[in-house]
Amino acid sequence: MRDDHGMEQRISLITLGVADLGRAMDFYEAMGWQGSSPDGDVAFYQAGGMVFALWDRAKLAQDSGVTDSGGWGGMTLAHNVRSPAEVDAVIDQVEPAGGRVVRAGAEMSWGGYSGAFCDPDGHPWEVAHNPRWTIDEEGRVLLP
Repeated sequence: MRDDHGMEQRISLITLGVADLGRAMDFYEAMGWQGSSPDGDVAFYQAGGMVFALWDRAKLAQDSGVTDSGGWGGMTLAHNVRSPAEVDAVIDQVEPAGGRVVRAGAEMSWGGYSGAFCDPDGHPWEVAHNPRWTIDEEGRVLLP
């Protein structure tokens, strides 16, 4: 429920700009994601209570009113899992799917376990197990 004090605290959609929609869709499919493209221009994936999308990078920049500098945008996506073994299992899928592992799974200074990869367009992802967070039956991450 929204009140008059501002925006609800949730994210509805994340869109990644990609160079080749087909290649990007092939990568995410190989990682186990199921999505579709209604028009061959954009692809949508149901990701828990939000939507994840892939769209042409230049079109996304124009639509967002920004200049694409071509570099890292100061953001990393994260996929939390229920155990360190699940971190390793996801990281093991990355290179056969066409991505690049940038950090193998390892114990972290904050008490969890994580690894990291980049998709074919260079978008960074962290795969993490945080023993203090709960992942419910629907895949939602719940803070303590």
